[in-house]
Amino acid sequence: MSGMKIVRLEDISAIKPFDCGDSDLNEFLLKDAALYQQQFLASTYIIEDDDRTIAFYSLLNDKISKSNIPQNLWCKVRKEIPHSKHMGSYPAVKIGRLGVSLSQKGNRIGSQILEGIRITLITNRQYSACRFLTVDAYKEAVPFYEKNGFIPLLNQSTEELTVPMYLDLKKYAMNIPPFSVMLSR
Repeated sequence: MSGMKIVRLEDISAIKPFDCGDSDLNEFLLKDAALYQQQFLASTYIIEDDDRTIAFYSLLNDKISKSNIPQNLWCKVRKEIPHSKHMGSYPAVKIGRLGVSLSQKGNRIGSQILEGIRITLITNRQYSACRFLTVDAYKEAVPFYEKNGFIPLLNQSTEELTVPMYLDLKKYAMNIPPFSVMLSR
């Protein structure tokens, strides 16, 4: 992502031109994201270059709960967690929105964003920990998220517009140096 920078929505005065081809995502960025930020509901980050918005994503708190998913999937979610730490729900961060400009589709920007989110959540646990990264993926985006390690939280297809999915951050933590090692570089 050379020539690009990531900025928090609250740190810019105006959003540069953006179109990802999805009117819902475009409208969220241009009309709703600032209100979500002001109300402490979601934090939005923008990837931009000198002239335009390349992509954006919003993050918010979430959880994976035993009461919200089928029993067989719940067992799958918690099988990697030691029995002594089994709980009724586990902390997560949700990707509320993620959009990539039409001009950048196919350049792996979305996958790079997901990797950056994973690394950030794993290495910055000094304030709050989360075990999972979740997303309610549009059906057409499910293959993209699966390619990036996400697993559906459904047993079968649904009539809903989105599919709840999760990624276990702990599985990726082994490939990232401890935070103290990163600071000493």
